[in-house]
Amino acid sequence: MSLGILGKKVGMTRVFDAEAGCMIPVTVVDVNGNEFLQVKTTETDGYSAIQVAYDDQKERRLNLPERTHQAKQGATGAKKLVKEFRFASDADLPNKEEGHPGAALFEDGQWVDVIGTTKGKGFQGNVKRHGHNGQPDGHGHMMHRRTGAIGAGSTPARVWKNQKMPGHDGVVQRTTQNLKIVQVRPEDGVILISGAVPGHNGAYVTVRPAIKKTAAK
Repeated sequence: MSLGILGKKVGMTRVFDAEAGCMIPVTVVDVNGNEFLQVKTTETDGYSAIQVAYDDQKERRLNLPERTHQAKQGATGAKKLVKEFRFASDADLPNKEEGHPGAALFEDGQWVDVIGTTKGKGFQGNVKRHGHNGQPDGHGHMMHRRTGAIGAGSTPARVWKNQKMPGHDGVVQRTTQNLKIVQVRPEDGVILISGAVPGHNGAYVTVRPAIKKTAAK
């Protein structure tokens, strides 16, 4: 894995592409306030990684171990979100003293993956939650969007584990892969990513270089 960045989803807008002559829908991600927290090496921790901290909060909202860890690593205030990015070796680790990661970590046209938590949709039935087709819509039919039979017949005469049923939908971590950065605006501390990313406005997201697409196109 390579170094990524933490951010907050601001919302969606659109950008005009003069060369293509079209509008591109983009998601604005605010990445101001990222800072390196701790560097982990193979010698001291058994693996190579770096912790990135993001977004300030009241110190009293941190428990004692978190507060002590952040203070020991020299964090500028109590940080709300801490994420670790692993590297193949110590040689790939960035220098903590060089500065804080920001929008300049990425460039226009780069492919990225965005990790976030999806919107909550409350209790949903099978049609909405799992995309089932539903049952006949004729006048004589009494079950249009209901689950229907869930049994497995006389053998094994039980409901299989992980049977798709109605229930709570959303609020799960999802990764949207291979999104293209349309614009990087370091002066504003934001990046504009083509398309939609998981989560509601104000939700935290992680932006990292794409795993499946490495070259800008």
